[in-house]
Amino acid sequence: MDADTTEIRDAGCYVGLTHDLLNLNSVVDEVRSPQAGAIVMFAGTTRDNFGGKPVKELQYSAYKPLALRTMLSICKDIHAKHDLISIAMVHRLGTVPIGEESILIAVSAPRRRAAWRAGEQALEDCKERVEVWKREEFEGEDGVWRANRDGAAGQRVG
Repeated sequence: MDADTTEIRDAGCYVGLTHDLLNLNSVVDEVRSPQAGAIVMFAGTTRDNFGGKPVKELQYSAYKPLALRTMLSICKDIHAKHDLISIAMVHRLGTVPIGEESILIAVSAPRRRAAWRAGEQALEDCKERVEVWKREEFEGEDGVWRANRDGAAGQRVG
């Protein structure tokens, strides 16, 4: 895979990285199937505060070839574990303003329980393993690099 690759489709799995606005409908279309009894969609958005401080925006960066390989590995594992029809995971890079999506995960399965569980696992595995880094920019002060996990404190760099 070369450094310019931004998406991969493989055996019921779709992963992508983009600097563009994320499109919920196009990600759902990646997993839509007449065999699906359920489609679950998760959209992670930039909120306006963290720990009581006003957030201006988030900035994401990644080593794309490695991040895409890790995303695909996660999707393949979850696809097999939960007997899914399809799974899609797309992460936005660059600046993500307040209220806009930074990640979309869509899952289709014959039954809703498998889709719910797979969607949650996909998000948690992505946050734990994918080589995407987040910088939170605050109003009136320097930004902070954060672990890509809920509530995890960041460390000021430089």
